Amino acid sequence: MRATPRTWAGLAVLLLAALLSSMDISVLFVAGPAITSALRPSPTEWLWALDVYGFVMAGLLIAMGSLGDRIGRRKVLLIGAALFGLSSVVLAYASSPELLIAARALMAVGGATLAPSTLSLIRGMFADARDRSVAVAAWNVAFAGGAIAGPILGGALLEYFWWGSVFLINVPVMVLLLVVGPLLIVESKSPERSSFDLVGAGLSMVAILSLVYSMKELARAGVGGVVLLTALVGVVAGTAFLRRQRQIAHPLIDLGLFRSRGFSVAIGTSTAVSLVMSGLGALAFPFLQSVHGLSPLESALWAVPTFVGVFAGAFLASHLAGRVHAAPLLGVGLVTMAAGLTVLASLRPTTGLATFLAGYNVLTLGSGLATTIATSLVLSTAPPAQAGAASGIAETSTSLGSSLGIAILGTIASLVVRSSLTTGLTTAALTSALLLIVVAAIGVLGLRREKTSGTVGR
Repeated sequence: MRATPRTWAGLAVLLLAALLSSMDISVLFVAGPAITSALRPSPTEWLWALDVYGFVMAGLLIAMGSLGDRIGRRKVLLIGAALFGLSSVVLAYASSPELLIAARALMAVGGATLAPSTLSLIRGMFADARDRSVAVAAWNVAFAGGAIAGPILGGALLEYFWWGSVFLINVPVMVLLLVVGPLLIVESKSPERSSFDLVGAGLSMVAILSLVYSMKELARAGVGGVVLLTALVGVVAGTAFLRRQRQIAHPLIDLGLFRSRGFSVAIGTSTAVSLVMSGLGALAFPFLQSVHGLSPLESALWAVPTFVGVFAGAFLASHLAGRVHAAPLLGVGLVTMAAGLTVLASLRPTTGLATFLAGYNVLTLGSGLATTIATSLVLSTAPPAQAGAASGIAETSTSLGSSLGIAILGTIASLVVRSSLTTGLTTAALTSALLLIVVAAIGVLGLRREKTSGTVGR
């Protein structure tokens, strides 16, 4: 059955929620100088203010996705929207670093419900595979666009208002979601009644938080006692979590999902793409500012055209979904990303911004194609009753990929950055291109061998 106008209107509301949850990861970067000037946080407090959103969000994604499957995905979405809006108000008027950190953590709890809930609701709202592929493409564009829009919108608001305005902008959208969400979005959940695994949720949060923290510390300070200890805690908690999921009657996530090559390839692809995009993004903005002398807002504005690549890749994926097998589409997306990275690997300090922009547009074109196909595979290969848990796994893989990208590519760049920042960027780009070619080969072979994967969205 094809989607109705009401369904498309509901999607528009979901896209706004996905945009804001992504945008608030990066908006603090541009507001940083104003906030630190007003609240005077210590270096440690400011580091926590920056990181706590990503930490808490990553740790809760799987649990919130699974909770939505059990009690209702729309219900979890609306609860999260209320928390997100409330925390935005608290953040805007925070009077101390401690309140700033606490409010960012509360916002992350809300954000952890928005991403998996919006994606899993799309699975239930769009029964037709072609309609669903268009909706997934739009969701990917919104989520990717949030990371680009955050610094730009924040910079524009700070030209005229105080720093709290970058958070208050969330409130009208969350109010809109709370008002029209029940009218436009149909509730969906698993038909089976099952208990929620609180112990498993705790173990998954400890595992993910520990691993993400160790990766960030590795990027910041190199190998040390803290990195090794937190990594060990993460591995132990993760092992205990996986063992528990195999043993209990109603697991938080069904590990059987990974028996599907389509699902496993999709998760691996999402992780690799997130690793590359986050790692290169962390190096690209310093390159624009240090080598080409752009201000933070100017460098953010230069990133706007790269959004065209994401949109074009997502549009291409939605147009071809249902007509072409997933394997070549995924392979083309990853190889296109590698081609863009090859252009970036050729940069020199004297290279014009046009070349940088061209290479980055090719990179984002490939990422838009690959991530849309991967997201479609997650939703089409997972049973509808487990759409929330599957979406949570997909979003968690993206968060882990982001942390890995900053840690690994940042470490690679730091080894050569003493000679120049440009050399660091080009080395990381070349390493990323080789990684994506390997992932493309593994993914294409895996999907080709799984005959049941068929075309995307089946």
